[in-house]
This record gives sequence, structure tokens and C-alpha cells, in this order.
Amino acid sequence: MKYLIDNQLPVGLVGHLKGHGIDAVHVSQLGLDCASDQEIWDYAKINNCVIVSKDEDFFHLSGTSEDGPQLVWVRLGNCRNFVPFAAFDYVLSALLQAIDKGSKVVEIR
Repeated sequence: MKYLIDNQLPVGLVGHLKGHGIDAVHVSQLGLDCASDQEIWDYAKINNCVIVSKDEDFFHLSGTSEDGPQLVWVRLGNCRNFVPFAAFDYVLSALLQAIDKGSKVVEIR
């Protein structure tokens, strides 16, 4: 499963996740950096990606779509780039288990 990292998170998170064996790509690497939330949602759905975002709009989209992509909702507020890396490291095993079990939304706080 590929993890699609949204604009509000650093591109460096892709390399960090890949270092843990996770297939990840940033929206900017796909030319989707100016895409709407709906366009990113649709891309993730078509390409079987898990969206990783700080954007609450994706949480609301997930509540209106039974067959939409899974979401990792990063709820860390404004922070330095290393904070999301550390947060992912801390919850990675539980996060991957939740995604594998089919959880629609997994929060990182």
C-alpha cells in the first residue's frame, strides 16, 4: 500500500517512511501540489493510496464515503519538520496494524 503525503507535511517525510520500508510519495512529486482536496482524494481512491494529511477536510470526506481511501490524520498543529518524523516513529507499529485491519481514519496526536 502506498502512502500519499499531503502538502502540509514535509517532503522529507517520504524518505523517512521509506527508511522504515513504507512505500510513500508526496503530492508535489506527482504534480498534485496545487490539486484540490477532492482531486487528491480521487487520486488516492483510484490508486489505492492511504492519505497522510494534517487537513481536517480529508477527515470530513472520509465520513461521507464508505469506499474512499484510508486516512492518517496528523493532528500535531504547527511544528518543526522533525516532530512528525518522531510522531510516526512512536506510533508506526500501531498505525500499520490499524491500516492493515481496515481502519478508515488513524489519528496521530
